[in-house]
Amino acid sequence: MKRGELYLVQHPGSRDPRRQRVFVIVSRQLLLDSAFSTAICAPVYTRRDGLHTQVDVGVDEGLKHDSSVHRDELMSLPKAVLTNYVGSLSPAKLAALDRALAFAVGLTADPEGGPS
Repeated sequence: MKRGELYLVQHPGSRDPRRQRVFVIVSRQLLLDSAFSTAICAPVYTRRDGLHTQVDVGVDEGLKHDSSVHRDELMSLPKAVLTNYVGSLSPAKLAALDRALAFAVGLTADPEGGPS
C-alpha cells in the first residue's frame, strides 16, 4: 500500500449514496508502513466542479471515466478495506494533489502551491 494509490471501496460510508467508490490514499508513507489501522483517503467523484481543491484523474490512473479527487472531503478508512487496487497517480498528479491539499487546509492562499 502506497501513497497515491487508488482503491475501490465497497460501502464507503453511511452518507455516501454509492455502493462503492474509488479513494486515493493521501497518508504519509511512514503511517502506511506502521501498525496504525487506518489511512487518510480522498474520494474520487465523476463530478468535476473546477475547484482548486480538486485534481482531475481518469483512464491514465486506472479509472473508467474522467473524474476528480476531492481534497475537501478527506476521510480516515480502515486499511483493511483498501484491497481492490485500481491504479496509481503519476509523480506529477501526486504533486498536484499535494498542492490541492495545502490549499484545501489553508496552508497556502495560492492554488499553485506558493507561500500564503
